[in-house]
Amino acid sequence: MITSGEIKIFAGSTGQVFAEQMCKYLGIDLGEADTIVFSEGNIFVRVGETVRNKDVYLVQPIGLNPNNEFVEILFWLDAFKRASANSVTAIIPYFGYAKGDKKDEPRVSIRARVCAECIELAGADRIVTMDLHSPQIQGFFKKPVDHLFALPVLCEYIKNLNINDLMVISPDAGFTKQARKFASYLGVSVAIGDKTRTGHDERAKVLEIIGDVSGKNTLIVDDFSISGETLIDLARELKNRGAQRIFACLTHILLNEQGVARIEDSPLEFLIGTDTVVNSCLRKSKKVRIVSVAPLFAEAIDRIHNRESVSPLFTKVPDKVIDSN
Repeated sequence: MITSGEIKIFAGSTGQVFAEQMCKYLGIDLGEADTIVFSEGNIFVRVGETVRNKDVYLVQPIGLNPNNEFVEILFWLDAFKRASANSVTAIIPYFGYAKGDKKDEPRVSIRARVCAECIELAGADRIVTMDLHSPQIQGFFKKPVDHLFALPVLCEYIKNLNINDLMVISPDAGFTKQARKFASYLGVSVAIGDKTRTGHDERAKVLEIIGDVSGKNTLIVDDFSISGETLIDLARELKNRGAQRIFACLTHILLNEQGVARIEDSPLEFLIGTDTVVNSCLRKSKKVRIVSVAPLFAEAIDRIHNRESVSPLFTKVPDKVIDSN
């Protein structure tokens, strides 16, 4: 893919606010586009301006309405390609089918791979996403994938809270590597939760916590939560083991109304998350704090367009990105 045209950012039906923030950071106007959903459920997309020889960036998460959002992405990619765009990059802040990364039992689909193949066939030249549940999903794509991390943005926010005697808590052994990165950035230690899950439900049972959390202020870190039950169970176990203040930090907040209610009535002092998913359930929450990663995506786009390295953003982001929040 050769990027030589003008940058144009367009938004899918659930990427509007995120895309507007990206445009504000870059000092450009959001592209004109329409998404129409007909009464029987059909989705119609229309580009409202010329994109010939322009580098197009489509912003759309695969979030709380994953099937429609995914199909809409495919229609947009096809529309831009047929309109002679120079290149088309799919900006997918949250890749909703990332949990379907393997065939872990007989007769099941590897959903993430199916999604990756469809996105490429529809016309994507590049994909930019954040905190995939399984990073190996990048290998399902033949096109370049820029996998961004919310960690630097979230950690800078946490640093500004000036929390003493902080300890990072990994919810399970599988997230320990990422939890250690949080701890290293913040200059604190790590404890690890041990949990088990049966079947395909959204709740896991916390069995043990490896590490002494007594007297500590604790920060549970994870990539996402849907029901909030496991998060709260871990918070209660931390409280039982003598932890003082308890916070949580997620990249993608997928909590439903019941999940938000559980957070409000839990030992968690507050939950820090990002804006990768449009979630109306969070509006009435008094405990959820949102940090925008749209400026980070905008910075990545600027570097991609100017053929500069994106990898420095994995561990440290420019002050301009932090100051945009």
